[in-house]
Amino acid sequence: MKKRNTKILLVDDEPDVLEIVGYNLAQEGYQIVTAVNGKDAVEKAKREIPSLIIMDVMMPEMDGMEACEHIRRIPELNNVIITFLTARNEDYSQVAGFDAGADDYITKPIKPKLLVSKVKALLRRLKEQDQSNETLNVGGIEINREEYKIVMDNNEIALPRKEFELFYLLASKPGKVFKREEILDKVWGNDVVVGGRTIDVHIRKLREKIGDDLFKTIKGVGYKFEV
Repeated sequence: MKKRNTKILLVDDEPDVLEIVGYNLAQEGYQIVTAVNGKDAVEKAKREIPSLIIMDVMMPEMDGMEACEHIRRIPELNNVIITFLTARNEDYSQVAGFDAGADDYITKPIKPKLLVSKVKALLRRLKEQDQSNETLNVGGIEINREEYKIVMDNNEIALPRKEFELFYLLASKPGKVFKREEILDKVWGNDVVVGGRTIDVHIRKLREKIGDDLFKTIKGVGYKFEV
């Protein structure tokens, strides 16, 4: 994924944040598109189809949480990475953010070098995942890695990127117990810092959408997929 072809949508109602963050990412060769609120972000995302969205949580008109939920319902944007940008003193729950469909979060203020490093890590993970295009057929469920599509009982099920990646990982080896550390490494990557609760949130959503009895919790260890 060459930088000049990598578009980042930066969303914040503070002009200084847009200028500073946008400048540092543009210096790395990324194409930067900006939006000043959640409503603007949804429209810009539909028009620009970015690879990554870095979005503030507290904004006028439509906050980041609601904007994220809107974006996740747009098929063309199902694979975009969404990272929340949050102030340290904001009443923000990581779990609520992941429930809304976010992949990660960045706490501001953040040093430019650290920001660039996080962005590179997210996009590197995206590149690695896009290189695997194998289609799985497990228990009558077709999982198309290239199209991020799941077909079950002749019905297509749409999943956000991280839910899909988690499901693909578990379904790739039915019956195998994947340790939590392995899941975090393979789905989120070592360079992305997320809490262990993140896995639980995504498993709960998969159970709701695909079937509660297909996902087994191995207490104190991790999860496995059974058909």
